[in-house]
Parts: sequence; structure tokens; C-alpha cells
Amino acid sequence: MQRLLRHAELVGHQGEIPVAAVMVDGQGRAVGWGSNRRERDQQPLGHAELVALQQAARLRGDWRFNDCTLLVTLEPCPMCAGALVQARVGRVVFGASDPKRGGLGGVLDLSTSPSAHHHMQVVGGVEAKLCADQLERWFKQRRQQQREQRSGRPAAPAPAG
Repeated sequence: MQRLLRHAELVGHQGEIPVAAVMVDGQGRAVGWGSNRRERDQQPLGHAELVALQQAARLRGDWRFNDCTLLVTLEPCPMCAGALVQARVGRVVFGASDPKRGGLGGVLDLSTSPSAHHHMQVVGGVEAKLCADQLERWFKQRRQQQREQRSGRPAAPAPAG
């Protein structure tokens, strides 16, 4: 998760929401890396989980991931959670929970939905505070930049805390 956080930090500096993911096969090898690319690619499907899933499918020549684990810094949204179910991912490990948009326990839990043809193991809260703090800092900075752009002058620094 530490390595994913470092990768997410780089993506955040490029204007993307700092989320990173990696797909690991049954032998512990990384077979797909992803980070948010919605802004860079102007692609609504450019979520870190989907980018990692697509790369892993290309490298493995298969769309089934029963023996794999996806690690991601933020709980997947319903779109990504649905894709992970469709890809039959064996396990998902995430950092920060997303109570507003999470698809694996936040708003709903697609991993245990009776409509899902595949049920995966989900482990949430790994390095949760570090992951959540990174996202919070990024959004705070982004809001400050937007205030500066609207006013035409630098905004007062946000209080530390």
C-alpha cells in the first residue's frame, strides 16, 4: 500500500484524484498497474482499478482473475466494483473507505449482492488513515486553487489541522 500511495501522490501532482491500484496474481507478481487517468485521457472510464484490470487482461491474455488480488488506495466505486465482479477478481484490498460512493461496503456492497454471479473477498481499511489523509490533502489543495482562480488572487492558506 505504501508503494501505491507514492504512485497516487505523483498522479495527484498531475491533476488527477490521487488513486492508484495494482493487480497481483496468485504468485504475488504485479500483472497490472493503474492510476486515475480521467483528466489526462479525458476518459470517464479512466479509474485506477479499470486501468489496472485492462493492463492485467492484456498481459495475461485472459479476462478472468479468480486467483488475483486487486490492491487500491480507495474503495472502488460501483462502476469499478461491478467490473471487478465481472472479471471474477478473487480478492480486493483497499485503503480508505468511501461512505459516499463506495461500491464494496460504502453505499452498497456489490461483492455480496444476490445479483452478483461471483462473490469476492474484500478487505478494507489497510493503511486507511494514510490513504484518507492523502485524499483529504489533495481535495483541500484543489479547493484552494479553485478559490484562487475565481478571485484572481492567492487565497489565504487553510488552517493546519
